[in-house]
Amino acid sequence: MSHTSKSFDQDLSASTDLFLEMGMLASNQVAQAMQALLESDMLLARQVVEKDSAINQLEVQIDEHILLLVAKRQPAARDLRYVMAVSKGVVDIERIGDEAVKIAHMAQQIAKVNSHTYCYHEVQHLSNQVRVMLSNALRSFEYLQADSAFEVMRSDNEVDFEYQSAIRALMTYVMADASQISQVINLMWVLRALERIGDHARNIAELVIYISSGTDVRHSDFATVQQAVADAGKADNDKDSAANNC
Repeated sequence: MSHTSKSFDQDLSASTDLFLEMGMLASNQVAQAMQALLESDMLLARQVVEKDSAINQLEVQIDEHILLLVAKRQPAARDLRYVMAVSKGVVDIERIGDEAVKIAHMAQQIAKVNSHTYCYHEVQHLSNQVRVMLSNALRSFEYLQADSAFEVMRSDNEVDFEYQSAIRALMTYVMADASQISQVINLMWVLRALERIGDHARNIAELVIYISSGTDVRHSDFATVQQAVADAGKADNDKDSAANNC
């Protein structure tokens, strides 16, 4: 985003950089937690838990940036929406970090019993989908791409479907081999954590559309979201036309 005030631009850019840094850290935490689970790596799982404090510290740092920015600059219109979106988005990212910690804890529990990769296919498949969804959400925020954010929102339905399918598959494993019930329950908690990460990624995507269009699309149907994305595209085109006519 570009503004008439260079100092405001710098302040906002600093907050955005911290936001994206926090997002990448949380994304890496999810990836490492899943690696710890799949490889029964208790050391890596412990490192994921220990690194959660870094995400929490970034949340505090970003909150301080936002508070000072609002106090000094008193942003309005789209600038204010952007600042509010960063403030809300850090909450989702912090919770993604929390879900990564939950996965790491489950990885430790499973590794204590054995290193058998029973039922892992369903978990790994959902993990891959969710991590792509999170990566796309962060990228759409970085470049303020409302259309890409809309695709992230649509993909959340696929994640929800896969989550339910994975739960059913795990229940089938339990019925076939009741001795695995403890491990399956732990994996169900992992699936739940992954599904929630997908929800937080969707929330970040909704914030992108809010910034771009001015429409709060939370709890909205896809027709409403699609119209907001179209409005965002029209606003960007009008801005480009005005710039070219100057």
